[in-house]
Amino acid sequence: MGISRRGFMKLTGAGLACLGLKDLGLDPRPAAAYATTLRIEGAKEYQSTCPFCSCGCSILMFVKDGKFLSSEGDPDYPVSEGALCPKGAAFHSMHVSHHRILKPKYRAPGSDKWEEKDWDFVLDRIAKRVKETRDRDFMEKNDKGQTVNRVESIFHLGTSQMDNEECAVTHQMLRSLGVVHLDHQARV
Repeated sequence: MGISRRGFMKLTGAGLACLGLKDLGLDPRPAAAYATTLRIEGAKEYQSTCPFCSCGCSILMFVKDGKFLSSEGDPDYPVSEGALCPKGAAFHSMHVSHHRILKPKYRAPGSDKWEEKDWDFVLDRIAKRVKETRDRDFMEKNDKGQTVNRVESIFHLGTSQMDNEECAVTHQMLRSLGVVHLDHQARV
């Protein structure tokens, strides 16, 4: 980037003028704090736990008239002191985004179009495909004749949207089916 001598002098002068405003008592921090309070004015504050990993950071949720307005880290939480990781910081936007899919979508084999389906259709289809795959590929014994009771053709990748309890139940269910290839997005 090329900057002329005149441009450099203008930029330096503007920077010094801004620094001088602070000496005159013009501090933007109170205005920024006030703007934040306007956004959540009249909202009820709920304390919750971030579900995205095992740290369990405390999150403050702000709800007004049944609408989820905002979330932020809890400054009183001793571990994170109000700081949140990118997943925790995006908690509110992930739940209110217009991109969030609220109904199951299905794309038939060979089709280029997604269509909305009801939960019964989707869950029955998943159960049927898992059972077919498990019945076809289940290994009771390995090449050495040792009992292994596993299926290696199913893989599960957990989501950071699940809390620790949901992850534990999912893990137990998959292990009971013999699934050995498991991973979790929070670890990746």
